[in-house]
Formats: sequence, C-alpha cells, structure tokens
Amino acid sequence: MSIGNSPGNSPEDDRPSVGRALQQARVAAGLTVDEVSTTTRVRVPLLQGIEQDDYARCGGDVYARGHIRVLARAVGLDPDALVAQYDAEHGGRPVPTLAAPVFEAERIRPEPRRPNWTAAMVAAIVAVVGFVGFTLFSGDGGKGDGGSTVAEESTTAKPPTTKPTAKPTPTKPTDQKPEPSDSAIAGVPADKVTVRLTAENGQSWISAQDHNGRLIHEGLLRQGDSKTFSDSKRIDLVLGNAQAIKLFVNGKEVKDLAANGQVQRLSYTKGDPEAG
Repeated sequence: MSIGNSPGNSPEDDRPSVGRALQQARVAAGLTVDEVSTTTRVRVPLLQGIEQDDYARCGGDVYARGHIRVLARAVGLDPDALVAQYDAEHGGRPVPTLAAPVFEAERIRPEPRRPNWTAAMVAAIVAVVGFVGFTLFSGDGGKGDGGSTVAEESTTAKPPTTKPTAKPTPTKPTDQKPEPSDSAIAGVPADKVTVRLTAENGQSWISAQDHNGRLIHEGLLRQGDSKTFSDSKRIDLVLGNAQAIKLFVNGKEVKDLAANGQVQRLSYTKGDPEAG
C-alpha cells in the first residue's frame, strides 16, 4: 500500500495539451474564435484545428510553432513555454549533426626533407665563377702597363650624362561611387506590392502574410537588419515595435508609425501608399 502520489505521475502529466491550453485561455479572456482570428490573422479553420491539437493545416512544424506563438500572445500565455511543450509532444526539434573531423584518425606525417641538390649545384657554380673572376682581376692589376692604361682611360673618359628625372605624374584620385540611398527601393515592379522593413531604432518582432493569408515570415528583426516581401495583390504586416521600423512600400517611405513599444497592423496593395 502506497501513500501520496505514485512515482510515475508528475505535474507535467496533468497539464492540458497545447491546443487545449490555448482554447481555455481564449475562453477565460472572453474572446471568440472570430475575434482571435481577426486579431492574429490566423484563419478560423486553422485556429479551430490547433485548438483541437490538429496541426495538419499548418504545413509543417515551423509554421505550427509560429501560429502557436501568435495565438499565445493574443490570449495572454507564454509563447516560449507553449512552443517547448509542442516540441516535447511532437518529438522535439531535430538536433543538428556535428561534422566529424576529416582525416583526424589518419594524419599524414610530413616526409623527411631531402637535400636540395639543385641549390647546392647553383651555389657551387656561383662560387667557381666568382673565384675565376677575382683571379683574373687580380692578375691584370699586377701589370704596370695595364694599370696605367686603365687609369688614363678613366681620366680621359667623358663624364656620363645624366638624364633629367621625369616628374611623377600626379594621379587623379578615384571618385568614390556614392552608396545607394535607402530613401527608395530601386527597380520596384509595378505589377506587385513590395514592402521593405529595416530595424533602425532598435529591434522588433514582425510578421508578414500574402493576400491568401499564408505566413511569409515571422520572427525578430534585429537592429540593422532588413527584410523585403513582395506579393501580386496584398501584403499584411504586424509590427511589434513599430517605432523601431523604417518602412518602404512600393519604393516610398511610410512615416508616422505607432509609438515606441506599440503593435501596429498594416495592409498594403499595389497602389499604396497614396500619401507617404
């Protein structure tokens, strides 16, 4: 007879599933499925499937994690905890395989240096030629006539004319090409809507969807990084820290975004912005 909880049970075994936790938090917050769908731009059938722990419509684990994060923020839950629970319930993230060291077991030993006979022969020839030249020069110097002849020729010889040194031509400094300006996006196609986001004043969480509601990108845009998205009809954006973002739509800068730390939801088509 045992007293208390059995050793096989743990508090994690009693917690609700990811979908059940999202549904309970939504009901507790007084939100309907349509309201959460409008806020997060997650379609109603997909949201209902996630609440029933059916992730077949998500299109893979990466998109499922993204939807769970968005829905968790909307109903006031911790996104990281729910994503960790999702990974635990679905086998976890794949562990990257470490590359094995190449040729670690069989290192090639360097061969012993062999004597460089070519260099030795060249050194010997140079030594012989130098010795012969020195001998000939010393023999001519010992003769009186030869020495005087050399002296006379040296005194009567005309001094060599020195050519004027040419003045160096000043090199023209290379004109540096101006760096491209961020004020507009060059070559924006007229038959599409193109948006570019640059985190200039900090970092911001961003999300982008196409006109079919498909998630194009979701994640943290760090300071100094940029992202460009394009669609044939419409781009829907969610900016977690709108004031940190510099936004261009169809080559024109969009100003007066939300104040620091506020979330802003935006939608743009091919004709936007009419007033930047």
